[in-house]
Amino acid sequence: MIERIIIIDRADPVSFYGVNNCNMQLIRNLFPKLRVAARGSVIKVIGEDGETAEFERKIKELEDYAAQHNALNEEVILDIIKGDAPRELKRDDVIIYGINGKPISARTPNQQRLVEEFTANDLTFALGPAGTGKTYVAIALAVRALKNREVRKLILSRPAVEAGEKLGFLPGDMKDKIDPYLQPLYDALEDMIPAAKLREYMESKVIQIAPLAFMRGRTLNDAVIVLDEAQNTTTHQIKMFLTRLGMNAKMIITGDATQIDLPRSTASGLIQALRVLRDVPGIGRVEFGKKDIVRHALVQRIVEAYERADREHDEEKKGE
Repeated sequence: MIERIIIIDRADPVSFYGVNNCNMQLIRNLFPKLRVAARGSVIKVIGEDGETAEFERKIKELEDYAAQHNALNEEVILDIIKGDAPRELKRDDVIIYGINGKPISARTPNQQRLVEEFTANDLTFALGPAGTGKTYVAIALAVRALKNREVRKLILSRPAVEAGEKLGFLPGDMKDKIDPYLQPLYDALEDMIPAAKLREYMESKVIQIAPLAFMRGRTLNDAVIVLDEAQNTTTHQIKMFLTRLGMNAKMIITGDATQIDLPRSTASGLIQALRVLRDVPGIGRVEFGKKDIVRHALVQRIVEAYERADREHDEEKKGE
């Protein structure tokens, strides 16, 4: 008899073991000659050498599937242990699988262009109105790179600028004060990474979410770095951020030039950066439009209505 210890460190334990350990119970039933004990991320198996080796190989295949799809069910377990390919066909357009195996993919041609530009370039600008999915796709690409072990960490940042309101002094410690500004980034991550795994990544600083001011002085190696709402950066801030790019790192800058919340006297760093860097090789640029809006249908109509109002206002000023 031989004892093997198998560590499950890539898949979310809840996805892998199932509700009330139902997946683990099925796996035990499929290997009746082995004694199997599972606790946390450790699985201990005792039996004949050949059978324990086969058990370990199948467990690793199941872990790979659960890590990729964030889901594991009875049909997949039966298929993999019997040596068949899982019945769900692999979709080439999927960026990653989110919570409960939900496929996250590019939903418009420009979202697909962002996927391609990210692959081809180390720095990519994603520009466009609210609701086009530019931030969501950027974070999905970052999570995919982390899952595929192409990078060791994700750095997600936003300028802490209030959208037309003065919130005053916020209660709590530093994290409590900055979290409201960074909530959209948390929302996207919670769609893509199971809660326990996300908490582990955050605690170990594999995923770091911080306001732009915390980036000064850092060199970001082996990372995907996402700067959201870049239209609210000053010229000095965005220059500082862009020069954080280190070795084996990729950066995505998202922004909407129509939603600048800076004081009127302050120029947007994003607009200047686009002008200064327009001829620099190795920089991708994707411009989203109204047709790329993937939120509620009303969002597209709202954007169009405001554009019409802006044009009418400009014409009235010209006529004065």
